[in-house]
Amino acid sequence: MSLDRLNPVELSPPTGFSHAVAVTGGRLVFLAGQTALDAEGKVTGATLPEQFEKALTNLLTALRHAGGTPADLARVTVYATDVADYRAQAAELGGIWRRLAGRDYPAMAVIGAVRLWDEECLVELDGVAVVD
Repeated sequence: MSLDRLNPVELSPPTGFSHAVAVTGGRLVFLAGQTALDAEGKVTGATLPEQFEKALTNLLTALRHAGGTPADLARVTVYATDVADYRAQAAELGGIWRRLAGRDYPAMAVIGAVRLWDEECLVELDGVAVVD
């Protein structure tokens, strides 16, 4: 299985994402949206960085149980209740991503959401991975 991250020079330089990810071989794993819920189903963290870290940890936990690693992520979608706040904290969020998932960025999008399932949640992440 291989994931080739493609970032054409004709496109703007990617920061924290890849423009395209081509996959050869492997098994597709679809990862449900994860928020900052703990094992008891309670929302943790009051700030966007705290919730982002927990949501990403939850996503990576689901991926690990499917036999994958962060490098296997082909696509991640981030749903944020405040995109301006997300952009303002992008450097810190990027640091959290690199610490937990490394520097192999999947194809990504950030989408503004009026609210998420649990009203206290500020961010949700879902994804698609390709696992051997």
